[in-house]
Amino acid sequence: MRNDRVLRIYTDGGCAGNQEEENLGGWGAVLEFGPGGGAATKELYGSEANTTNNRMEMTALLEAFRAITKEGQTIQVFSDSSYLMNCFREKWYVNWQKNGWKNAKKQPVENQDLWKELLPYLGQHDITFYRVKGHVNLNSQVTNFEKLYDKFCEWNGNDFTFEEFRYITEKNNRADALANVGIDEIR
Repeated sequence: MRNDRVLRIYTDGGCAGNQEEENLGGWGAVLEFGPGGGAATKELYGSEANTTNNRMEMTALLEAFRAITKEGQTIQVFSDSSYLMNCFREKWYVNWQKNGWKNAKKQPVENQDLWKELLPYLGQHDITFYRVKGHVNLNSQVTNFEKLYDKFCEWNGNDFTFEEFRYITEKNNRADALANVGIDEIR
């Protein structure tokens, strides 16, 4: 699945104290163009006070998209956010737009501002979205990587080898670490 013409984006967001009135959020993104090992890589991160986990997940992707300098890229996005991945993969946004930005319960869609900023990128690039399991300890002796790989393939198809899955997991962990750097910077 590695291709020197593909831009891979790995994103993660987090929020310390997500349900509390005052909290700290962080986001991280790794952009990788070309094959692993010799790839050109860019890392981004940031933070925001009094936010939500979902907003940080979305912000990570938005900031990654903003960092792209050319239109018409073939992009693979990897995220552990089912909220973000399901929206794009199941095209929730189509009905939201059709229904005046109301969800199935006829309530305003949450995070409309960020969704409206993200959606134009779909028309500028050829983007495929992949869901990954977050917070996987690659150094653990007890982690059942075969089971996690099977789940990854269930979510995304069998287009990736086991070695690619481990690499993708490693990059997702890096995006998570960058999100934590963002949180640490505003503590």
